[in-house]
Amino acid sequence: MLQKVHLTKFKQNRRAYISLWLFGIIFTLSIFSEFIANDKPIVVIYNSEIYFPIFNNYYETEFGGDFETYTDYRDIYISDKIKKRGFIIWTPVKYSFDSINYELSSPAPSPPTFENILGTDDKGRDIFARILYGLRISILFGLTLTFFTILIAIFIGGIQGYYAGKTDLFGQRFIEIWSGMPILFIIIILSEFITPNFWLLLGIMLLFSWIPIASLIRAEFLKVRNFEYVQASKVMGASDFRIIIKHLLPNGFVATLTYLPFIVVSSIITLTSLDFLGFGLPIETASLGEMLSQAKNNLHAPWIGVTIFLTLSTLLVSLIFIGEGIRDMTDSKS
Repeated sequence: MLQKVHLTKFKQNRRAYISLWLFGIIFTLSIFSEFIANDKPIVVIYNSEIYFPIFNNYYETEFGGDFETYTDYRDIYISDKIKKRGFIIWTPVKYSFDSINYELSSPAPSPPTFENILGTDDKGRDIFARILYGLRISILFGLTLTFFTILIAIFIGGIQGYYAGKTDLFGQRFIEIWSGMPILFIIIILSEFITPNFWLLLGIMLLFSWIPIASLIRAEFLKVRNFEYVQASKVMGASDFRIIIKHLLPNGFVATLTYLPFIVVSSIITLTSLDFLGFGLPIETASLGEMLSQAKNNLHAPWIGVTIFLTLSTLLVSLIFIGEGIRDMTDSKS
């Protein structure tokens, strides 16, 4: 079945192909957020010595300052001292996700300016920087959750489908009970006792996200386990592990390949919803859900709502189109 998968089919779907490139660009930019938006320079050359503030913290006395404190490179006093004996190479945006602009020309949230190209939120933080860092967290969360979801789904669904019988029967009863657990309520309740973080939210969502994919894997394994070449492998003495890896898993994986982008979409939406409601990542974390909350609380600052709407729409729609392209690519009838 894997032989029927052709990349040319994916390329023929122009919408999916363009969306893949668009998602790749967004993901790549977000991965290198520190080199695009940061309140620390990439390189500082002072007295013929090279410093990398983006990786290390330096005291301002290193650059002729007066105090043993970490250097504020946006301070005019420090920057002038550095420029007299060297120069600074800045990132395109001189603000990180938690940097506050104390020199706004209007009260926060302030509209877009040359310095803050997408404006600031109600705390004076640069929206572009927060969007960029928020995209990285959301995408990495979605990809990580998808990876582990597939692993668990293949393991559980594969065991049910291959061994069938009582193993499948008891497995299905467990899944029916487990799938009835309200995941959002569980996260909200737990957030009252412990502070949620990236890995905790990932672990809780992972407890439930594997169920739909496991059912699909189970169905594929149940179908293929009785094929002649599988029975022939058993007669020849092949181990169960070898049969599953060589004969059953390729068919099951292709069947689930289409669902991968939609799992990413679902996880990003869930994380954004939790952050919006205040039950997700810590408050100081840059997240798309927190930006949605900013937009709701500052309706008089429409640039916040427009920015987060376009960001989420572009990200989620591109992933959905990629999923459609993968579906066409794996469709043996096309």
